[in-house]
Amino acid sequence: MAARNESGEPEPIDVAIARQRRNQRETAGRLHAMPKPTIAAIPGPAAGAGLSLALACDLRVMADTAFLTTAFAKVGFSGDYGGTYFLTRLVGAAKAREMYFLSDRVDAAEALRLGLANRVVPADVLMAEAHALAARLAAGPRVAYRYMKENLNRAFAGGDMDDCLDLEATHHVHCGLTDDHKDAARAFVEKRAPVFRGR
Repeated sequence: MAARNESGEPEPIDVAIARQRRNQRETAGRLHAMPKPTIAAIPGPAAGAGLSLALACDLRVMADTAFLTTAFAKVGFSGDYGGTYFLTRLVGAAKAREMYFLSDRVDAAEALRLGLANRVVPADVLMAEAHALAARLAAGPRVAYRYMKENLNRAFAGGDMDDCLDLEATHHVHCGLTDDHKDAARAFVEKRAPVFRGR
């Protein structure tokens, strides 16, 4: 950042804003809207935009030695990549304001307590744990996950209760027509594990 600031003539502000908006929508925006569950594996510091991108994911697995920080106040930035959106919804306005204004570190245990991490594991098994979680999701009902994520995103964004209920009803009925649901229902009766094929 310092080198960029010293490099000479800055790009026009409207060009910089357009580039930043595009970058944010193509990363944090896509992670949030992607019709599949997303997982952030956090091996060390997740600061600034790195924290924002982790918060854009559906699940976060942290190493016990990792920490989170907004860091923006320490470098004179206001924040980017959806961090204010995601953090406010995950921990509430008061805690989000504290984390942004003070830019203190949040260790893994506190991140778990706050709901910013779903799991905290020893650093040496972080990737194995994240891969196991990803494999479990990949073997699950992909069509249902897509609808679950859309339902949860609508509620997360402050959707009206009736709209959320209607969206759930629509998706629930659609899932009931899938081969995945039909096999899972048979599997329940037959006392076997279902086989999900994403259809």
